[in-house]
Amino acid sequence: MHMLKPDIENREDLKKLVLAFYQDLLNDADFNHIFLEVANIDVLTHADVIVDFWESVLFHSGTYKNNTMKIHMDLHFKHPLSDELFEAWLKTFEATVDTLFFGQKAQEAKSKARSIAALIKLKIDNLDAR
Repeated sequence: MHMLKPDIENREDLKKLVLAFYQDLLNDADFNHIFLEVANIDVLTHADVIVDFWESVLFHSGTYKNNTMKIHMDLHFKHPLSDELFEAWLKTFEATVDTLFFGQKAQEAKSKARSIAALIKLKIDNLDAR
């Protein structure tokens, strides 16, 4: 079956991935209130920023200009980001990638997501230890 799935090749693929991923998160009660109430974001505008992020991570486009770490630290102070939330986020992201794509970039996206989540979680754990 995976032979029918394309790899992530461009911004349009990333947009498809990000929109599907956020649709899944918004349908999940554990995440819905974080985006809509705590972070109070416009999901479609946010999706474009996240596409910029992944385009920079996977294709070195330089389109993402925000500070991912600071954004997640600020969010953590408003609503603690637990290990369980990180794991659920990663499982949803990986499942979305696997549903839509197969290949080197798809694997790289999942690997980078795990690395980035681990760094953010480490920073949060260090802040919480103070």
